[in-house]
Amino acid sequence: MPHKIGFVVVSSSGHEDGFSARELMIHAPTVSGWRSPRFCQFPQEIVLQMVERCRIRKLQLLAHQYMIPSKVEFYISESLPEYFTPYQAERFRRLGYVSLCDNEKTGCKARELKSVYVDAVGQFLKLIFHQNHVNKYNVYNQVALVAVNIIGDPADFGDESNITAREKLIDHYLGHNAEDPALEGTCSGKSDYISPLDDLAFDMYQDPEVAQIIRRLDERKREAVQKERYDYAKKLKQAIADLQKVGERLGRYEVEKRCAVEKEDYDLAKEKKQQMERFRSRVYEQLQLHELVDAELMRRPLDLPLQPLACPSSPHHQPPMRCLPQPEERITENRLADPFLQEKPSSHCLDMSPQRPTVDRPPPTTDPPPKTHPESLPYDERPLPVTRKQLGAAVSEAERKDALSDEARRADTAGEPEPLTEKALREASSAVDVLGEALVAGAYSKTWSHREDALLTLHKQLTDTPMGTPKEDLKSTLRAAVFLVRRAIRDIVTPVFQASLKLLKMIITQYIPKHKLGRLETAHCVERTIPVLLTRTGDSSARLRVMASNFIQEIALFKEVKSLQVIPSYLVQPLKANSSTHLAMSQMALLARLLRDLGTEGAGFTVDSVMRFSVQALEHRVREVREAAVGMILGLYAQHRALVLEYLPPDDSATRRNVLYKTIFEGFARIDGRPTDAEKRAQKRAAAEEAEKRKKEEIKALQGQLAALKEMQAEVQEKESEATKAKNQDTQERKVAPPNAPEIPDNHYLDNLCIFCGERSESFTEEGLDLHYWKHCLMLTRCEHCRQVVEISSLTEHLLTECDQKDGFGRCYRCSEAISKEELPRHVKTRDCNPAKSEKLANRCPLCHENFSPGEEAWKAHLMGPAGCTMNLRRTHVLRKTPMLPLGKGPAATRAGSSGSKVGSKIPTPKGGLSKSSSRTYTKR
Repeated sequence: MPHKIGFVVVSSSGHEDGFSARELMIHAPTVSGWRSPRFCQFPQEIVLQMVERCRIRKLQLLAHQYMIPSKVEFYISESLPEYFTPYQAERFRRLGYVSLCDNEKTGCKARELKSVYVDAVGQFLKLIFHQNHVNKYNVYNQVALVAVNIIGDPADFGDESNITAREKLIDHYLGHNAEDPALEGTCSGKSDYISPLDDLAFDMYQDPEVAQIIRRLDERKREAVQKERYDYAKKLKQAIADLQKVGERLGRYEVEKRCAVEKEDYDLAKEKKQQMERFRSRVYEQLQLHELVDAELMRRPLDLPLQPLACPSSPHHQPPMRCLPQPEERITENRLADPFLQEKPSSHCLDMSPQRPTVDRPPPTTDPPPKTHPESLPYDERPLPVTRKQLGAAVSEAERKDALSDEARRADTAGEPEPLTEKALREASSAVDVLGEALVAGAYSKTWSHREDALLTLHKQLTDTPMGTPKEDLKSTLRAAVFLVRRAIRDIVTPVFQASLKLLKMIITQYIPKHKLGRLETAHCVERTIPVLLTRTGDSSARLRVMASNFIQEIALFKEVKSLQVIPSYLVQPLKANSSTHLAMSQMALLARLLRDLGTEGAGFTVDSVMRFSVQALEHRVREVREAAVGMILGLYAQHRALVLEYLPPDDSATRRNVLYKTIFEGFARIDGRPTDAEKRAQKRAAAEEAEKRKKEEIKALQGQLAALKEMQAEVQEKESEATKAKNQDTQERKVAPPNAPEIPDNHYLDNLCIFCGERSESFTEEGLDLHYWKHCLMLTRCEHCRQVVEISSLTEHLLTECDQKDGFGRCYRCSEAISKEELPRHVKTRDCNPAKSEKLANRCPLCHENFSPGEEAWKAHLMGPAGCTMNLRRTHVLRKTPMLPLGKGPAATRAGSSGSKVGSKIPTPKGGLSKSSSRTYTKR
């Protein structure tokens, strides 16, 4: 049957410091594996030598989560003489390759276990690693391998001919062989069956010591099946299933302990180590209780080293031998005897019967002899070195529940509390003098029910204390009670902890006010208990953390405690760098709640103390703590803007590179009602889009006006052509030729000519005329209200009848001009305007408000002449004048006579070549 093959690392192309290829020889949850050098050349290779020549059936690779090679090739060789000579690759035979995924789907947070089934014989295996997958975590372009596993058979025992004659004879008389269909589906009937215990996933998630016990139990199970001891085999099967869960749990504890050591959190590392020892002790006690393993297997050294899969010096396979430690190296600490995995519903688990054999434990004795072995003592009388060394050590909630349930089952055997030891008597001598030795012994008992009863008894005694008791007796009783409360607050058992909080609350809220002991005694109670309570807010049990935090918040709001201002001073003390995450988060949450309830005016909190604490918390290693500090700063800013800004760096681009400060300053902007940087950018984008939209609409309107202008110009040309034809016909009929008759204009006479001012220029193409109308023609102007181009002579009529703002204008009855309705009453009342004359007697200029001679040509003389209108701003431009046509003739006269200041007086705005000028004009508006 194939099994795990041991190997040693012969050579490798290189490795990073601390990640040698020899790490692959060990399979455990905490192994780091092999890593290539940084920025190495590819391919990289590793050569493994198996402990014997074998037929490989299965190869397993556990890849790194982000240092992943794109491809791994496998080569095998029978032997490797003169290994370091050239052309070594020719001695290997290529088996194939496997490709590894880039792990992008998991965000480089999972490891890929690749299994390859092969059939090859040899003793040397070479792995070649190709170029790595690129990701943001692998900054040095490395490849890595966490573990490799080889499963196969010894090559000398793989043939059918090697089966012994005795086995063949037995099979012959039993009437079956290895290919018997009746054995199909069973482990013994499959020659290629691979045990799950040899799989790489088993060793990489199991505690190494528990894995060896599981393998030993599996061997016994197979032996029991062969001997037809099926009840025992069933019991072993259930034990193996339970032990696999135990091994996984211990493996997690070991990984957490290693992580704590790397972070230099030695308190957490010590806690995890003690947690592992207690849990392992309970499991081993159950194994011994049910006689599943020998006691010798349980005696292990304090620090069992991880052995390699095979000894490098021996090329032959050897079964793993467990070396027993020396007696002085064995563990001296006694551990709890709770049944492990009590949540298993099966009746065949290790703790499977409520009725235990009478040989399990002797009955408890109140005065055990000093030489009695600890395991023979009742549970409540066993020494607890871990608790004695560190009363405040935190353990998981599951273990507390186990301890409580186990102690509850044994409460009837506990008897009276054990007497106080000499050390306890010295420590609690003052409390013994006041409260009596019996009550203090209960508070110091190793049985939690006695500890709880002692606190409840003390609660009743203090409640029933009569009025008129001497002050000195009351104070001494109070201080003794606080001493026991302080000790009970550290208790890991939940009922004892709750009883201590109940007693402390009664002392502060009832006992002290009832007997009028004063502020001094209240301060003593708070100062002695609050620091211990604050440490319990960092407990690993969420239930205890919440209870401690809520109790601190509750008593902080009592009027007796609030006036002392003691609790706020403890909460604003800077966080320690090595403090646990739970403790830091609980302190931040508690500070935020009390700050909301008490405020910063006369309650112990000041802006200075809270801001100093918060700014220091911004540099904490835990992200949740930093985010809580940001929220606290924003809350303070809403009430004390100027004071908060004094503790922060200036708001500039350099400071905003820090994400936390950027979040803080953007929060300030939201509180002040100012737009944040993101909102400002959004507003600018919206304004730019709106301006672009408005510009497109204006261009579209100008294009429509330009089309109307072209249509009007075509009509004028058509009328001029018809007039010319009619005149020619009259001349031919009369046959009279005037001596100085002007040359008859042809159909192209209007080309390059402005029909308003009569100027002609070669630059007056279609686009040139548009530009001339828009900016230079002296007869035209732009309305300041609708930005349309109109004739100056019709500007008044435009403002009154056509302009978009026409409703805002009215006509003055004296000067006949368009005046804003807001100014019209004052304009009429002052009578300062120049009276207008009738249209037959004079024209009225809307620019200079002067009357001049009537007629269309008078408009040209007034607007274009050297002594004309002084308010016509277009006269300042340098214009190239073309010879003017005789008055009353030509297209200008026709234009004036046909349209005047009414029809066609609104001049469309151009497009094409005018677009740049128009956009520039509108931006200046």
